[in-house]
Amino acid sequence: MGFLFAARGCVAAAALLCVILPCHAKLSTRFYARTCPNVEAIVRSVMAPAVAAEPRMGASIIRLFFHDCFVNGCDASILLDDTPTFTGEKNAGANVNSVRGYEVIDAIKARVEASCKATVSCADIVALAARDAVNLLRGPTWNVPLGRKDSRTATQSAANANLPGPGSSAASLVSAFAAKGLSAREMTALSGAHTVGRARCLFFRGRIYGETNINATFAAARRRTCPQAGGDGNLAPFDDRTPDAFDNAYYTNLVARRGLLHSDQELFNGGPQDALVRKYSGNGKIFAGDFAKAMVKMGGLMPAAGTPTEVRLNCRKVN
Repeated sequence: MGFLFAARGCVAAAALLCVILPCHAKLSTRFYARTCPNVEAIVRSVMAPAVAAEPRMGASIIRLFFHDCFVNGCDASILLDDTPTFTGEKNAGANVNSVRGYEVIDAIKARVEASCKATVSCADIVALAARDAVNLLRGPTWNVPLGRKDSRTATQSAANANLPGPGSSAASLVSAFAAKGLSAREMTALSGAHTVGRARCLFFRGRIYGETNINATFAAARRRTCPQAGGDGNLAPFDDRTPDAFDNAYYTNLVARRGLLHSDQELFNGGPQDALVRKYSGNGKIFAGDFAKAMVKMGGLMPAAGTPTEVRLNCRKVN
């Protein structure tokens, strides 16, 4: 008992030190083995009923992780509410009315704090929740390296500059991921997260009314709930065959020219990614393995050296 108290004290002191000095400790799957050994079970205990009640929430948590890591690293900056001193990421163009699930992360954090006070970062909670979201939707699982810290600031401009949009070309996607140290293969695998979830009519209207590299029957079906004027918020599944199953159907759809977003279909449009899309379409195990490895690599993106960090007690605000 005394050792556990001392260990937690060390973690708190380390978190405070990270506010002053840049912290880039190597992540470890056993980071909380002594200080919060039940953290993964706690995360799962909240994620399982949340996804069971609304499978779309699983896709939303995966998206939350992506959009956090792509802006200044995996530092939970996306969770920060705006303050008088900064405008955060929640209302950036790619996030507003698109990223959700904040209340699920809040629920996990509350339960983790009750068990292991001031120990587990919000960034690590998001990473674990994203892994569980994939698995709860019948996708792969993997060991999540832990030990991230939470940023003490966020910038809307950084989110607007770093997050790819639904109209992105294949070349711009390759470039955006390369800027984060992720290969074209990893980009193509990570895009497979669109095998689950929904998109708003606003983001695919241009494709279903103005593009030719699209299955006519698919386009007609999407137009029924996405008129040329109005209905911007109407939702459609990325994969209308198995919308809540984390499988390789995303790639099968691309080969059939049934990609929902322009950026989706760009991965199978006569370019270098075509061969890999065909491979994933024909072999779900290869896709699942590549996706898991790419998620671990993306989860290793860290804030820039010198960024003030801490373990937040409330994921929405700094301590």
